[in-house]
Amino acid sequence: MHFKLDRLYRLGAWGAAACMIAICALITLQVAFRLVDALLVLVGQSRLGISITGVSEMAAYLLVGATFLGLAYTFTHHAHIRVTLLISRLPSAVRVWFEVFGLLVALSISLVLGYSLIELVRESIQYSDVSSGFLKLPLWIPQSVLITGVALLCLALIEALIIALRIAARDPSSFREATATDDSEMH
Repeated sequence: MHFKLDRLYRLGAWGAAACMIAICALITLQVAFRLVDALLVLVGQSRLGISITGVSEMAAYLLVGATFLGLAYTFTHHAHIRVTLLISRLPSAVRVWFEVFGLLVALSISLVLGYSLIELVRESIQYSDVSSGFLKLPLWIPQSVLITGVALLCLALIEALIIALRIAARDPSSFREATATDDSEMH
């Protein structure tokens, strides 16, 4: 399948990559600071005591951000796990309608999740919720990243659904799974 909004999904993937890099940088810095302290103690000096407050909390938020921002990209690049043992044996004309059904279910779940996340952010802003760790970060900030990731996934699912419906209406026998190695045969 060729997705018209692929650049937008790639932007989400770059956001996910930035989150992962930030996690690596934070943890590396924290380990380096501890290593310096250990070496200073080893040579008889006093510790510097430098540390990054809330590293675990920041890493957790960044990991969730990386996960959600990468959803649409991994979906459009066929990296999600699909169990096609049964439907792969069906004729293409029937299989395309199973694909449509699956996309409708996934889109419905994603829309409900997106709506719930929007309500969660609204409540976090209304009640001025902050994280319970050292940072006291307003919770609407990491929650907004979740909304962005789910919104991108919803767009990708809508786009895939439109493509599958076009194939189902025009030439259902030409349908191939989205996980097929040669996507050029999907119109």
